[in-house]
Amino acid sequence: MSRKCFYCEKKPLKGQNVSHANNKTKKWSLPNLHSVRALIDGSVRRIRTCAKCLKKGFVVKAA
Repeated sequence: MSRKCFYCEKKPLKGQNVSHANNKTKKWSLPNLHSVRALIDGSVRRIRTCAKCLKKGFVVKAA
C-alpha cells in the first residue's frame, strides 16, 4: 500500500530543517492516513484516506 490518499492523492512532502546556523537536515512530512472500509462503486473495499477527506464526507463507510 502506498502512502497516498485515495481521494485527494495527498502524499508525503520532502523538505529540510534549517537551523539558526544554517545546518540543513532532511525531513519528511507524512499525511494523516487512515485505513477504512468504504463503499466504492457498490462494492466494499479497504482504502487509505486522509483525515481531511473523512471529515469532509468524501468517504462512505461500509457497515
